[in-house]
Amino acid sequence: MNRWLAIFVISIPCMLQAQDIHWSQFNDNPIFQNPANTGEFFGDTRFIGNFRDQWRSVSVPFQTFSVSVDRKAKYFNYGILMFHDQAGDGKFRTIEATGTVSKNLKLSQDSTHSMSGGMVLGINHRQVNTDAFYFDAQYNGYIFNPLLPTNENFQTDQKTNLTLGIGTQYSLNINRRNYVKTGISLFNLTRPNQGFYQDKIRRDVRLNFQVKYCKSLNANWDLLPSLQYSKQGTYDEFMLGSSVRYYLPGSNDHYIRKALLAGVWFRAKDAQILSLGCEYKDWFVGLSYDINTSKLVPASRARGGFEIAVRYILYRFKPKRIDHRVCPDFI
Repeated sequence: MNRWLAIFVISIPCMLQAQDIHWSQFNDNPIFQNPANTGEFFGDTRFIGNFRDQWRSVSVPFQTFSVSVDRKAKYFNYGILMFHDQAGDGKFRTIEATGTVSKNLKLSQDSTHSMSGGMVLGINHRQVNTDAFYFDAQYNGYIFNPLLPTNENFQTDQKTNLTLGIGTQYSLNINRRNYVKTGISLFNLTRPNQGFYQDKIRRDVRLNFQVKYCKSLNANWDLLPSLQYSKQGTYDEFMLGSSVRYYLPGSNDHYIRKALLAGVWFRAKDAQILSLGCEYKDWFVGLSYDINTSKLVPASRARGGFEIAVRYILYRFKPKRIDHRVCPDFI
């Protein structure tokens, strides 16, 4: 029964027209959220790594790893995003490598209001190990015999497709601790074929809408509520919650940040999420855990997924420009 449950769980992405991966710490994987987020940060170069381990108590765990690098430039910001996702007994694997580009436009002279647009383009590869599955045809009436033929006619066990996405975002930046950002993005615009049989299974376009808000409460505390809504075919996801940030002694609003974060998030009809984070100068580390509240609770025993996010921002050293030197009087 555990084996069949694993096969059923792994088949869910196919029944939902091959839905995309998702993250609980959605604000800490900004390029995956919206390509318009490319280059939207304080600094010059940003490195981000994400890891998610899910459904370990139900079947073979679903594991996702992602890494991204983006950089600011004079005319266009640019970056790369790669992720690897593996699920179930059949090691249903998705590998995606994309490049992103964005442009920021000032809507006011002081840059308080701005608009950015971005595009993501790359390759999506999916494959499955069909030899790891069990089928009815391999049961001879008495016992299960894995040496018997499966009688399944897979056209292929892997697919590689082109993927394309676009996004835009509006920002109201009062200062680094007070801002509002809202954006919308569309992914899988090429509608690639994800089917392993002869029938074509088109990957649905994924719509993503998000709002992020940061409010400085006093010298030591920030409130950071946000929401995200995603829709892909018959599947949709709504997430809402907030974190609070406490600044430790020695912090300032520019380059030296020493802060602790804690938050609570809700994924509608699915999970409650607890998160903790730490900012130290150019580094950020965030941890979260999903407490499952869906109809899968009898199998999951309320255990959802563990997730970690790591960010590092590099600041380019800019030497002070000296146009002339004044000679001392004693020369």
